[in-house]
Amino acid sequence: MQQVSTTPPEVTDKPQPVSFIEALIYWLKLGFISFGGPAGQISMMHQELVEKRRWLSEHRFLHALNYTMVLPGPEAQQLATYIGWLMHGVWGGIAAGVLFVLPSLFILIGLTWIYLAYGDVPAVEGVLYGIKPAVTAIVVFAAYRIGSRALKNNVLRAMAVLAFIAIFAFDVPFPYIVLMAGIIGYVGSHFAPDKFKTGGHHGEPRDSYGPALIDDDTPAPEHARFKWSRFFAFSLVGVFIGGAVMAMLATTYGWEGTLTQMSWFFTKAALVTFGGAYAVLPYVYQGGVEQYAWLSGTQMIDGLALGETTPGPLIMVVAFVGFVGGWTKEIFGPEMLPLAGAAGAGIATLFTFLPSFLFILLGGPAVEATRDDAKFTAPLTGITAAVVGVVLNLAAFFAYHVLWPQGFEATFEWFSALIGAAAFIALFKYKTGIVQVIGACAVLGLGYSLLL
Repeated sequence: MQQVSTTPPEVTDKPQPVSFIEALIYWLKLGFISFGGPAGQISMMHQELVEKRRWLSEHRFLHALNYTMVLPGPEAQQLATYIGWLMHGVWGGIAAGVLFVLPSLFILIGLTWIYLAYGDVPAVEGVLYGIKPAVTAIVVFAAYRIGSRALKNNVLRAMAVLAFIAIFAFDVPFPYIVLMAGIIGYVGSHFAPDKFKTGGHHGEPRDSYGPALIDDDTPAPEHARFKWSRFFAFSLVGVFIGGAVMAMLATTYGWEGTLTQMSWFFTKAALVTFGGAYAVLPYVYQGGVEQYAWLSGTQMIDGLALGETTPGPLIMVVAFVGFVGGWTKEIFGPEMLPLAGAAGAGIATLFTFLPSFLFILLGGPAVEATRDDAKFTAPLTGITAAVVGVVLNLAAFFAYHVLWPQGFEATFEWFSALIGAAAFIALFKYKTGIVQVIGACAVLGLGYSLLL
């Protein structure tokens, strides 16, 4: 009796080569539907590119992901850039990374303009009243998720507590906390290596989806092979782009000009965003609210709420900060506030993401050459532990502004507390999506404001 194969024919055949245009269409589509934060975006890419389209194998996908998790910056956007680069070279990586961000930038510019122009409308205030405690719950839940994965022993838990104390009680700048955590991790890996070991962040390959276009044993293409000449050329081009724009801003507006200071500030922010957007928010708060007064603490919470409800990386909240800063400082005069805001959002976005492209184009070839070699993870382990404490501090900051908006001596916002508790339960127990939670809380806030 003839044996019938149970494997579908399409799984046994390698996919057809993917054209640049086909990839371009996919990256643009992803830019419009990439809700759910980094975890949701990475899951979306895995399902589409590994399981369904089989553009690359799971091993290659996870290897790229582990590299992006070591880097500062938005890991989901960097992963898209890496895959685009691996498939179609430099222009493929640039296209994937830009299209992942561009829809979110334009959507946030429009929403921030509405927020600043009509934010005092009662209906809008009611919606924001409901969203703010939801955002607080989301940040607490983010701290829990990072902590449950990262704090595997008492040494790492102690580092998280120390980081919280440092930023909460002593207002230590976030970059110093990152630096110290990295040093502790590096030194600790030599004296207590078992305490700083880390496995694959997203597990090992669990299933086979059939042959992939870029499979486990597919050699790296020519453009993905390390060359010193290429390394130095990309370094010079990246530094020239950032330096030229910064110099142009300094020449036009002076070094103390708002746009010039934004370019320098968000360049620094891009280099310390270990742990994702939640971790860098305290740094952006310290600079944007306390140092430069581009926006208020309440506006910072509102910006995170808008960032949670739009596609693209959550770190796009920097576009909100830039827009509000440009508007508030009236950099083009009182008659051109929307244009000033758009300029601020554009500068914030450019200088936040430029380093991410450089990290992929410069480091990608080395990563491809060392696919079987996992090293230098101890500093990242220490930094990730510290990030948990920093994110908890952010949650405490948000909770204070949401529950006591006028200060401790004023009335406690009990309905906000109820919304926040319900949002956390929905996220933690019922695994409800972030967008659905924010939508439901917005409706509750609107209904409550109409009843008052």
